[in-house]
Amino acid sequence: MPIHATIRAPDRPPRENEAVPDIACAPGIAPEHNPGEPRQAPPASRESLRGLDWFIFFLADVQTGFGPFVAVYLTTQKWTQVEIGFVLSIGGVIALIGQMPGGAIVDAARSTRLVAGAAVLTIGCCALGYAAFPIFPIVVSAATLHAMASCVLGPAIAAISLGLVGPLKIGERLGRNARYASLGNGVAAAVMGTCGYFLSSRSVFLVTFLLALPTLYALSRIRSREIDVAQAHGAVVHQATADIKAIRFRDLIRQKPLLIFAGAVLLLQLANAAMLPLMAGVVTTRSADWAPVLIAFCIVVPQAIVAATSPSVGRKAQQWGRRPLLLLGFAALTIRGLLFATVTDPYVLVAVQVFDGVTAAVFSVMIPLIVADVAIGSGRFSLAQGIVGTATGIGAALSTVLAGFVADRFGAPVAFVGLAGVAALGLVMIWTIMPETRRSSDEISARAGG
Repeated sequence: MPIHATIRAPDRPPRENEAVPDIACAPGIAPEHNPGEPRQAPPASRESLRGLDWFIFFLADVQTGFGPFVAVYLTTQKWTQVEIGFVLSIGGVIALIGQMPGGAIVDAARSTRLVAGAAVLTIGCCALGYAAFPIFPIVVSAATLHAMASCVLGPAIAAISLGLVGPLKIGERLGRNARYASLGNGVAAAVMGTCGYFLSSRSVFLVTFLLALPTLYALSRIRSREIDVAQAHGAVVHQATADIKAIRFRDLIRQKPLLIFAGAVLLLQLANAAMLPLMAGVVTTRSADWAPVLIAFCIVVPQAIVAATSPSVGRKAQQWGRRPLLLLGFAALTIRGLLFATVTDPYVLVAVQVFDGVTAAVFSVMIPLIVADVAIGSGRFSLAQGIVGTATGIGAALSTVLAGFVADRFGAPVAFVGLAGVAALGLVMIWTIMPETRRSSDEISARAGG
């Protein structure tokens, strides 16, 4: 069993600016600790890092059980489309307005693991409620609680990741997170689709409930003592005083890089969210028989690219900086929109989805990474994620409405060109006014030194 307790060597007082050595002591002997000095979490073990990998994998499985499966299941239960739309709308509205409160809850929590565990347990119970009691009050309550729990899970995962590996290694860690989330989504879609086909739509939610159990087990494998609490919240512990300082909300929203990036993410979602649904309609019109298979491939291709390339994106972000990859992501989205507007062969449209994979791989890593860059020293990492998450929700909601209106009035090609134009605007925004947010180890050490 590894020994983590330490005791300070007492042979002489330290000289100025000299680190005091730590020596191992036997378990059960209390280490000496100066209350005026910050406690350092031990380095993240392989067990904790693998636990985080599998927690993200199984959580993606659990979350896949909702979404389109809800509409299918409620339809089999003789619900009207108005009732189904109402339930889905409730979830969407709460997911939008709950982003910042969810981030604030994670920042205020003393144990991020506890918050994540409670959210997973809530989602599992919601799935069980869908399966056991598909009546209006229960389903509405389950949709509400599921949306509220989801608002804290994203910030909690990023906070645990930052607390385990620190700001200098967070890029590659976020890449691993994106890889396991993508793999989890793919596996869950196949498993739940199979269960729904061979068993019943209800079985999807029973499987979702059961998958919450390995999710909680994987979370328990992350050792809480290895999560640096201050680091997880984006705070800086000043060596001289051991104070953990957090800035006020109004000071956070005045940070120019955060506001610029939130605006860029809004444009990203405004351009991206409607592309696949709009393209699905076009494919169905041109090749009705093969539409389900082609649309499935259009979903699988980007997921495969994300799983294969996300860790590399995290490493390159630390080597090259953030801006080059942001430009790449927006450029791929712009090209994809233009190709959707001009390509007529439905099979070639599947190949165009490679560009969606590039954009997804970039932004699945870049969004939490740049928020971490900006929030370092603020103590409001998760709240900053909530601000960007709100921009994400607004952009996605506007995208489907505006693109649908344009497609109905002027045709799908015009709508695709419009979406490409929005992506190009985001590209120009990153090129002209978005600063580079990558921090060096010296900059982070300077902040920690006060």
